[in-house]
Amino acid sequence: MAFRRRNKSYPFFSQEFLIQNHADIVFGLVIVVLIGLMFEATAKTAILFIQPQYNISTLSPDGEVTFYHYGWRDCATVLFYFFIAIILHAVVQEYVLDKVNRRLHLSKSKNTKFNESGQLCVFHLVSSVWSLYILVTEGYLLHPSSLWENYPHVHLRFQVKFFYLAQLAYWLHALPELYFQKVRKEEIPRQLQYICLYLLHVLAAYTLNLSRVGLVLLFLQYASELGFHIARLFYFTDESHQKMFDLWAAGFVFTRMVTLTLSFLAVGFGLARAENQGLDLEMGNFNTVLIRMTVLLLVCVTQSWLLWKFIRFQLRRWREFRRTQDARKKAAPKAALRPLKRDSLGHHENGVLKAENGTSPRTKKIKAP
Repeated sequence: MAFRRRNKSYPFFSQEFLIQNHADIVFGLVIVVLIGLMFEATAKTAILFIQPQYNISTLSPDGEVTFYHYGWRDCATVLFYFFIAIILHAVVQEYVLDKVNRRLHLSKSKNTKFNESGQLCVFHLVSSVWSLYILVTEGYLLHPSSLWENYPHVHLRFQVKFFYLAQLAYWLHALPELYFQKVRKEEIPRQLQYICLYLLHVLAAYTLNLSRVGLVLLFLQYASELGFHIARLFYFTDESHQKMFDLWAAGFVFTRMVTLTLSFLAVGFGLARAENQGLDLEMGNFNTVLIRMTVLLLVCVTQSWLLWKFIRFQLRRWREFRRTQDARKKAAPKAALRPLKRDSLGHHENGVLKAENGTSPRTKKIKAP
């Protein structure tokens, strides 16, 4: 199963060989794990990578319900879906983005940003729809107080835990993709910033048992980022498409306001009034003043940083717009044209004197009879 076109063969174990064939190598590792399910001796080890661990079955009026909590064995599951994310990244790149790039003929800098937006557009679309589905089915949207009531939320349903494991796997896979995709050195610090921020926020919500609040905040963030990357894709196809950025700007400001409001409401007020105050690692309770203030500080700093980047982006767009308008004014033809020289008999055209009616003004010679 080949994901890349082999224009040139490289020696084994070389850097170019690894970059060109990394998806095939990872696909082979995934096949090995799946084959392990077929044998009784290795099935228990293989299932550790594929299925979420730490399940607990409890009885409810609707019957037996299975819940999950987190632990160190989740690292194996994250590692397996880390490999899956690399394979899916290569599939989207080869069969979608590369074909579009060949038609657009973008420059190297725009090509890198187009690939970045294309990959993130697919991920944000899937994650926003997935998180919205969980919020609706779990009833968090209809009952906002459930975001902080009955804390700590140690027991998670399958879809909630699998969502967080998939998020960690995707953002971890984005780190080696910087090497595999040969991202320019100028772009690496910018991409590392948001990758590390996503990892920090997702990991904090998962380990501090703030999974419900984290789901809402991730949905808002992914929906906002989806609008930005769609607008950037349209801009790369046709630079006259600027209205999408205006729509995204309105959604971005709204998202920041809702994120800050919800964070202070759930963490600053909801958890502060909870009865179970204190730190209890065995029960998964992290409801202390220090941890709450740290979480709120992390959210506020992140939102302030995003707003600062947003303001700089809008100012750069405004400067580019003014520069384009000035260039158009200079390139526009002059309204007043130079008048043609005229005399009493007519005007000069191509060095010949013409009359107003198009005939020659010279008098004809009359032949003698």
